[in-house]
Amino acid sequence: MEERKQTSFTFEIDNFWDKEALIRSPNFFSGGCEWFVDVYPRGCGIEDHLSTFLCVANHESLLLGWKRKAILSLVLLNVSGKRLYRLYRDGSGPPCKTFCAQFPAWGWADAMPREMLQENGFMEKNKLIVQVNVQVVEVVDEAEVTGKETIDVNGFQVLYSEVGQVTTIFEKHPDVALNFIPKSQLVKTVYMKLLMFLIEKLNKPPRSFSNNALSNARMELIDLTKAGFKLDWLKEKLDEISLERKKENGDGSLSSYGFRVQELEEQVQELEEQVKNLNLELDTEKVKSAHVLSLEQTVSDLRDELSKEKTRSTTKDVLEGVIRSWEVLDYPDLSNEEIE
Repeated sequence: MEERKQTSFTFEIDNFWDKEALIRSPNFFSGGCEWFVDVYPRGCGIEDHLSTFLCVANHESLLLGWKRKAILSLVLLNVSGKRLYRLYRDGSGPPCKTFCAQFPAWGWADAMPREMLQENGFMEKNKLIVQVNVQVVEVVDEAEVTGKETIDVNGFQVLYSEVGQVTTIFEKHPDVALNFIPKSQLVKTVYMKLLMFLIEKLNKPPRSFSNNALSNARMELIDLTKAGFKLDWLKEKLDEISLERKKENGDGSLSSYGFRVQELEEQVQELEEQVKNLNLELDTEKVKSAHVLSLEQTVSDLRDELSKEKTRSTTKDVLEGVIRSWEVLDYPDLSNEEIE
């Protein structure tokens, strides 16, 4: 791993208390890479906090598979150069973060409460100075991407293509996996895929669900809940779909009859497919049975032939024995004897 020297970049924010929208620093270079800093005066996702993030510049134009690994820290200063706050929480020092296409920015949403900036005269002349320190330790401009690479999202290893969906789940439901029981990473991955599949399934229109599909969805939800996922929100959605289906089936309208007919047709098709498969299995068994009968007949014929051969062999042996007996006795030639 090639280490580069730490680079410090400083920029000033005038009239800080008047700012509400995102403030973006000019781009700067560190370790041969281009960066910028985003500052949210009123917080990003957390109110009444200052939020700061270090971002990779122009990351959309980088080659597929790019990666940057860097040690970062941010320091807040006042006009006098007095350090107000140093932004890193790890006890061992500044964190080392990996920047990639899925995570082009790292930082602190709850960097500092706004009230702390107002205390003890920290701010002078309504100006805040942000100093970012970056030490790039690894740069990958292009990597072989197979589509099977995974990344950790809240303790779950997921494919790069699934990062967005899984991240959204945790953003909307932060406590969804707080009580998750399995520890095996493989098992966790399987359960996360099942959760994503169920969410995708329940996003379909209620009319597209058959009774069997609803039953299967409820069983999957039970399995996920037993594993420790907190899915009250998903259960509510499933209950809403079930209720909507009952209304559609029971309102007596033509549309409800149409849905019922469609459901029955699907069931008939499933049964017909099962019958077709059973017939194929039966045909296969018939062929096997015919082959067995053919073999049994062949064995029977061979046994008959063997029996005949044994009979012929026995008769031949008897005749040869009689002939040998005559030869041993050496009877005289009676035809040459005179008759008295």
